[in-house]
Amino acid sequence: MPATRPVSGWFAAAGDAMPAPRPPLDGDATVDVCIVGGGYTGLWTAYELRRADPSLDVLVVEREVCGFGASGRNGGWVQGHLAGDPRTWRRRGGPAGAAALERAIGATVDEVGAVVTREGIACDWHAGGTLMVAQTEAEERRLRTLVAGANAHRDLPEGEGWLDAEGLAARVRVRGGRRAWWSPLCARVQPAALARGLAAAVERAGARIVEGTTALELRPAPRGRATAGGRDGHPASVVTDHGTVRARWVVRATEGYTAGLPGSRRALAPIGSTMILTEPLGADRWAAIGWDGAETILDGGLLYHYLQRTADGRIAIGGRGVPYRWGSSSAREDAPPAATIAGIEAGLGRLFGDAVAGVGTAAAWHGVLGVPRDWSPGVSADPATGIAWAGGYVGEGVAASNLAGRTLADLLRGERTALTALPWVVPPGRRPRRWEPEPLRWLGIRGVHAFLGAAQEVERRRGRPTRLSDLALALSGH
Repeated sequence: MPATRPVSGWFAAAGDAMPAPRPPLDGDATVDVCIVGGGYTGLWTAYELRRADPSLDVLVVEREVCGFGASGRNGGWVQGHLAGDPRTWRRRGGPAGAAALERAIGATVDEVGAVVTREGIACDWHAGGTLMVAQTEAEERRLRTLVAGANAHRDLPEGEGWLDAEGLAARVRVRGGRRAWWSPLCARVQPAALARGLAAAVERAGARIVEGTTALELRPAPRGRATAGGRDGHPASVVTDHGTVRARWVVRATEGYTAGLPGSRRALAPIGSTMILTEPLGADRWAAIGWDGAETILDGGLLYHYLQRTADGRIAIGGRGVPYRWGSSSAREDAPPAATIAGIEAGLGRLFGDAVAGVGTAAAWHGVLGVPRDWSPGVSADPATGIAWAGGYVGEGVAASNLAGRTLADLLRGERTALTALPWVVPPGRRPRRWEPEPLRWLGIRGVHAFLGAAQEVERRRGRPTRLSDLALALSGH
């Protein structure tokens, strides 16, 4: 049954704390493409498929309401960056393939903006770029290393580069800000409004969406007998609590909730993240902070915070809460622990000091993001089974899901394009590395999170880089 508790502060800000679901699936059905998951990945895939081929019968199956998961809970960064170690992409696609992937995700920011404009989606779109901020010597050293690795094989867009303390203060006055890296490849968005507007655009494009419908099992076509181009024979299918959907293609677009599907518990680890939305700040507070360009901001902590200035004059800030729950379960409908909220509020204070002292928290929520074992997202479609999937964005999926949707639209239609040649496309039959079974998964993820937190505290006390920080990053896979 659909959740009865509020989804996130974003939905409340969009005018509906708990939207009424669309009607559920009405018995068995046969379609060309059945997409499981009504978040960004599923919606973008449906939208692009119908735009590319209006004859396709496309059905989106969502357990709750569209945007209920990470798509309606995230920080609202449409970021022209893909998670994963750049060396991974160079190993898979060579320098040229890695560079092509960088260009593709960078161009996706404008691609999403074009759809927002074309479809008239009111989602507070603002292409102000993004800032990665260092407040200490240790954070500055780490930021330099990160930037050097990320930029080793990419052409920088115009204007991207370092800001010294004065240049940073001219944009936003961060307490003790030493240096920052600014990139134009990011836009701010109200994520729930984007998800709701995109769902409406999907329906206008001719795809169908059913909500309040739980996918119980994704069944591949028997190998060697898949149709991959017709409905006869042995197509793939989705078994739901309201009927079975037979399809030429079944797309798994469940991201952080993938572990709930049979056989997929170890595919993606659902890692928790928590957000708060402040009360509106007055003009005097904004005058003290600056931030007139409404850039998105990432601080330099090992357990970092991500922020945006909202269109209605609030600050939305997120960070890690309870990192992982036993057995890849999720408590997304529960209120975040008070200690987690207090920790994020303290992070806001470290960034802006007296300018945010006494600012109240209007809403707090949490959710999960999908993390692959190698921290590298992917897209795949196997004609032999009729199963396709995309995800594992490690919290950077607002733009990446659009690129994934466009890539899946090409793969499912059998088109060979520049997108299908990108190195994040996983060849059919190659299963990405899976997470360890319990209790190793719980011990590993919780242990690394605790170690990162301990290293961060040592770093702050000493005010300088420590070897403990380097070790913590190495253990976390970064």
